[in-house]
Amino acid sequence: MRDVGLLLKFRLAFTVVFSAAAGYLLGAPSFVWSEFLLLTLGGFAIVGSSNAFNQIWEIERDAVMERTKNRPLPAGRMRKSEAYAWAISLGIAGTLALGYLNVATAAFGLLSLLIYVLAYTPMKAHSPWAVLVGAFPGAIPFLLGWVAVTGDFGIEAGSLFAIQFIWQFPHFWAIAWVGYEDYAKAGYYLLPTGQKDRTATFVSVVYTVWMILLSVLPAFGVTGSLSLSLPATAVVLVLGADVLYHAWTHHKNPSDLSARKLMFATIRYLPLLQITYVIDHYLA
Repeated sequence: MRDVGLLLKFRLAFTVVFSAAAGYLLGAPSFVWSEFLLLTLGGFAIVGSSNAFNQIWEIERDAVMERTKNRPLPAGRMRKSEAYAWAISLGIAGTLALGYLNVATAAFGLLSLLIYVLAYTPMKAHSPWAVLVGAFPGAIPFLLGWVAVTGDFGIEAGSLFAIQFIWQFPHFWAIAWVGYEDYAKAGYYLLPTGQKDRTATFVSVVYTVWMILLSVLPAFGVTGSLSLSLPATAVVLVLGADVLYHAWTHHKNPSDLSARKLMFATIRYLPLLQITYVIDHYLA
């Protein structure tokens, strides 16, 4: 079961489900346990399926990297047929669970699975643009919760998507910087310039600024029913300033240490932002 957890990446799946749950709470006129459970279980299954297919595809490359060589497939503790069984069954189960909510939710869930497996995964070894492609499925969970409860993909869902979409760039580029040498063993060069340089760090700063601007848009009445009060906006700005500080510090003094600090700043940012949105929504 520990190897199944490694195959499905339980920790990553939890963060994805957290984003979907936040989207649900923002869009739900009332909390319905059956809907919430279908969303979380369906979302977890889709993410688990995506991760399993990803590891099947990357067995040889995972085997040469320190951070991945002990995964169940490259380490030989799990057969490929077993991994396929998990990937296929969870993909079907997740799509059906989301489809029980509405067709749009199932479509977005399935789309995220297909883009991650068929586009992002094979592209990783060929171009840094894979990060852009991977940001699309990575941004779907936040909007998924909204669509699950409203059945509508409008300006609100689009705004939630945009926030999580742009957040992924400084987050993943920080990870790519820290793991640069290990990624290089497998032929992955995922920084925006393909290498550790000041251009790559500056691009992270630019994307962080865009992330902050998108995050405060609900305060200006341009995102439909998705709104943000003045106190909540102040909290969001403080959270954004924390990420921007670390992004700028990383640009001025590029190092693995500054990249790691930026990575943790982005990890803090998203769940705290989502919690702020939800609390502000229910206090309004």
